[in-house]
Amino acid sequence: MKSVRFTASVAALAAAAWIGGASGALAYKACQITDTGGVDDKGFNQTAWKGMQDAQKALSVEVKLLESKKEADYVPNINSFVKEKCDMIVTVGFLLGDATKAAAAANKDIKFSIVDFAYDPAIPNVLGQVYATDEAAFLAGYLAAGVSKSGVVGTFGGINIPPVTIFMTGFYNGVQYYNKAKGKTVKVLGWDPAKKTGLFTNNFEKLDDGKTFAKNLYDEKADIVMPVAGPVGQGSAALAKELGADKLKIIGVDVDQYVTDPGNKAVFLTSVLKRMDSTVVEAIKQGKDGTFKGGVIVGSLKSGGVGLAPYHDLDAAVAADLKAEIEKLGAGIKDGSIKVGG
Repeated sequence: MKSVRFTASVAALAAAAWIGGASGALAYKACQITDTGGVDDKGFNQTAWKGMQDAQKALSVEVKLLESKKEADYVPNINSFVKEKCDMIVTVGFLLGDATKAAAAANKDIKFSIVDFAYDPAIPNVLGQVYATDEAAFLAGYLAAGVSKSGVVGTFGGINIPPVTIFMTGFYNGVQYYNKAKGKTVKVLGWDPAKKTGLFTNNFEKLDDGKTFAKNLYDEKADIVMPVAGPVGQGSAALAKELGADKLKIIGVDVDQYVTDPGNKAVFLTSVLKRMDSTVVEAIKQGKDGTFKGGVIVGSLKSGGVGLAPYHDLDAAVAADLKAEIEKLGAGIKDGSIKVGG
């Protein structure tokens, strides 16, 4: 598959709302479909929609949105935008992979781009947007191991699919790297990358599950938990707030959850960032300027497509030498001298 580099600098976040230019006023129309997490998931749907809004301002395109309330909405929503003659249809999430492929095959004159999925072999009128989130999650795992007082950290996912488990594997491997470097035995609960088994809520919507799963991990001595489950993770953060960040800290995913979940901001040690807004803007730019060729955009630490959020209120919990080690690890991942695959 062909990789395309992209820049991470995009316009500031506009208010999350339905945005469309005056009917017929703009020459290019880009249309986005969310998965069941919804556009206000404080995670990847919302960040992808931010990219659409940024593209509207930066590229003078019309953008529209349809939210999927259930998986059965995927095909009808795509068909609705096909009938509207959207120039590009952006689908958000691994679970839309089959529906997007079928629609692209039936509508070769329309360009598609899908967040968190890529096809092999590539489909000429589909541009996949994928992310090396294991690189940033590796740093988060190393961080968690270095900050943990109990010597136990945990993670859980929404559904056992690659865009979720790539975070969990990176986190696991980062802890193991710390253990090897320091002669420690920090334990990871919730995911075994060798067996590909672990803890999953099997949904991305139920906040109560986030609280329950985090409580179970906490009861097993985990004092840092990374939920990879969209809005479900807000339940974990709420539990951490109840317990206090001195007892349970949370690592967010996709976006800086210190910012997007301000009611619980004090419990976030960091967040593993997946900058879907940047890749969405790049996809639309390629579609509008005629350079679109399908294939895949890969967001990495080196390209700025993934990263770690600041430590914010918990900055003092991260020792200066640990901060320096994480910076050095990041540089090593970027130059290829450090491999995150375990």
